[in-house]
Amino acid sequence: MTLRGASLRRTLVVVLAVGMVLASGIGLWGAWRTAAAAANAAYDRSLAGAIKAIDANISTSSGGLGVELPYTMLEFFELPAGGAVYFRVASEDGLVEIGNTDLPPPDATLINGRPRFRDARYHDQLVRLGSYTRVLDPPLAGHVDKPRVIIQVAETLSSRQDFTRALLLEAVTRNALLVALALALMAAATGWALRPLARLSAEVQARSPEDLTPIPEDAVPTEARPLVAAINHHMARHQQASEARRRFVDDASHQLRTPLTTLVTQVDFALREAAPGPVREALQAMRQQLDEATRQVNQMLALARADAADLDRQTVDLVALARELTRAWWPRARAAAIDLGFESGVPLLTVSLNPTLLREALANLVHNALRYTPAGSHVTVRVDDAGAEAVLAVLDDGPGLAPDELPHASERFFRGRHARAGGSGLGLAIVRAVAERHGGRLELAPGPGGRGLAVRLHLPHAPAAASEAGSITG
Repeated sequence: MTLRGASLRRTLVVVLAVGMVLASGIGLWGAWRTAAAAANAAYDRSLAGAIKAIDANISTSSGGLGVELPYTMLEFFELPAGGAVYFRVASEDGLVEIGNTDLPPPDATLINGRPRFRDARYHDQLVRLGSYTRVLDPPLAGHVDKPRVIIQVAETLSSRQDFTRALLLEAVTRNALLVALALALMAAATGWALRPLARLSAEVQARSPEDLTPIPEDAVPTEARPLVAAINHHMARHQQASEARRRFVDDASHQLRTPLTTLVTQVDFALREAAPGPVREALQAMRQQLDEATRQVNQMLALARADAADLDRQTVDLVALARELTRAWWPRARAAAIDLGFESGVPLLTVSLNPTLLREALANLVHNALRYTPAGSHVTVRVDDAGAEAVLAVLDDGPGLAPDELPHASERFFRGRHARAGGSGLGLAIVRAVAERHGGRLELAPGPGGRGLAVRLHLPHAPAAASEAGSITG
């Protein structure tokens, strides 16, 4: 049996149960042998008594071999046997035979005065046959030496088999009760013994993704401490790698932004000094490329921060945060002739999150909506309370995405068929990373009325009281 993918408790119970069933089977086989031996010992004593009784009624005083067996004596012999009883009295030479003369002959090695018992077949039925011999004294007439007389008594096995079956049934019942009790105790014992592991599993699952503190090894059984030590070692390595990644992101942010900012300043200075002509046009193209490169660098750094940064949660009002950021984008929306508005289904919605990462995610959503929505369109930022989670949505009535593009739109560097030149394909990837870091999810669907795109960010939150809705439009 392999332990891969199997429950440890179920594996222990199954292995122990199989072992107990095998042991019980061996015990029942031994009980059957013991019961058969006990039945034979008890009933053989009865056969020996019958032989002695017959021997006591043998007489040679007349010179011949005579046996007086009253009918009541034969009836008495049949009582313990529970079936038919057969007997045979004969001289050793076989000249004189009394009773059931066709009983199987005794063994040639029969010793005087020692009864011997064996199973035999008589008239197509199994019988227990007892044989006994002794020297006739006085001998039969005409015999100089003292010949032997052979006494045999046979009985059917029904009574013995019933007795053996009763003993075996009692043993089976007793073993079944013991096995059932043992299995119940084993299941309870393994469950009790594995409780620390279940408690450890619950504690680890309840941890936030950023909690990499070591697990106390003294809280688990000795056998599980090597596993806990390995997990702690793995978490320590993961924490070191995360810290190294964060340091790299911080260093890259400084090392990349500073030269870009300097270059933008120099190009702006050159544009102010350049006369109209090819050189100025080249500088303007360079300025546009620098703006796009700066945005792409900022997006890649934002994505790296979303993946690696510490999730410093704060309790914030999602409605106020979204309203503030929407207002910050009004000038860009007016310049593009797009109606950018904000709506909220609740006046206040308390959420535990990292406000910096959420602002980055919402900024990417609004930027994408304004970038790909034509002039005269509408873009709406909306906040709703969905009970167990808060929903932050950006809705537009632009070209949207094709149905086959929706499942891949949040992948890194994915660009739809209607994407404009210059984009990086990282905006929705950043939003999804932020949502997953907060234990939420990103949902993409067609916009209102099947037009445009609806991007919803689902975030778990602390429930707050909600009353009438408020809205602003810009």
